[in-house]
Amino acid sequence: MRRAQENAREAAGGAVPWARDCRVAASSAPTVAAAVAELAEGLGEVSDVAFLLVFASSRYDRAELVATLAERFPGVPRAGCSTAGEIAPGGVTERSLVAVAFPKARFEVACVVLEGLSHFDIETGARLVADLRRRLSAGRGDDRSGVFAVTLLDGLCRREERIVSALYRALDDIPLVGGSAGDDLAFHDTFVFQDDHLHLDAGLLLLVRTDLPFRVFKTDHFVPTSTRMVVTACDPEARVVHELDAQPAHRAFAAAAGLPEDGLDRLGFAAHPLVVRVGGEYYCRSVQKMNPDGSFSFYCAIDTGVVLTLADTLDMSVSLDTALGGLDDELGGLDFVLGFDCVHRRVEAEHSQTLGSISEVLRRWHVVGFNTYGEQFGAMHLNNTFTGIAFGRPRSEP
Repeated sequence: MRRAQENAREAAGGAVPWARDCRVAASSAPTVAAAVAELAEGLGEVSDVAFLLVFASSRYDRAELVATLAERFPGVPRAGCSTAGEIAPGGVTERSLVAVAFPKARFEVACVVLEGLSHFDIETGARLVADLRRRLSAGRGDDRSGVFAVTLLDGLCRREERIVSALYRALDDIPLVGGSAGDDLAFHDTFVFQDDHLHLDAGLLLLVRTDLPFRVFKTDHFVPTSTRMVVTACDPEARVVHELDAQPAHRAFAAAAGLPEDGLDRLGFAAHPLVVRVGGEYYCRSVQKMNPDGSFSFYCAIDTGVVLTLADTLDMSVSLDTALGGLDDELGGLDFVLGFDCVHRRVEAEHSQTLGSISEVLRRWHVVGFNTYGEQFGAMHLNNTFTGIAFGRPRSEP
């Protein structure tokens, strides 16, 4: 069994010791059948698993994936989403399948599908959260101790801010963190699934109770500069900015960032993030792509009159290592981390040839998760950020 687990880890980036209170398996096999078989082999006996969370490259046929997982893990509650890259026990990987098994001894998980995100409303969010809280709290009253929420949302729905705000309000200060599903930078469609059912234009909300100490967190690696631009023409519903400072968006951005107008691409946007100030803190508003007319499509909500500040980037691996090291100190030792990392950070790391050092940081701190089209933290939808849940070591044996 141990050799099987090592094989599965090697397939997605390296064989490493992992956490004591969570099991993870990963595979880069080219077919759904082979990849799920490696997951099953790596996870071993699953009768003790409370919930199986799966992150999948869009290379895999989604209907076949859901059906094959149902066949291999009958009776095990499970859910997951498509990605723009994965984080396996060996670090950053891609075109792979990663499964996180939460044991019954430490975790209780309740999950609901958020249908029709393109017209999701506050009332729907409040009702779903109330139902989910009743399911998780059966026999406990309104005990919120050890509870957190995870969102996995369609990364192309363009309504994450409204959805997260509605959910967080209904959660009544239960901490929330999560990521937006991707499709390997194709920007065509993403998916989520729960048990035997596949869902488009949808998301997932998980409520998790654990006796492990934990912290939800966010970290980034940018520093605001003094260069500011005002959005002077945009389409808020489509998240498209046509003008900055009354100039074509691409021209104003290129001048501010010192880049050629005809050379703007994902790398330029990742290396020169735009941020907004909210309540004394800066949050990134990443450009998804430049359109043929020179306008910018954004991952996050944007509107006319918003002041965008150009930011410089720091060493990502150092910033991430510092943040995770601080959580290790705070929790008295990390057991593992469930992480949601913006795909723009990955693009930047690939260009700067620091992906290897970042993988080493993720491996050393036992991080597992995926690259996102956006990150959630509390009531906020973010970009160019790493969010997650850090779990400490158990205070007692189950």
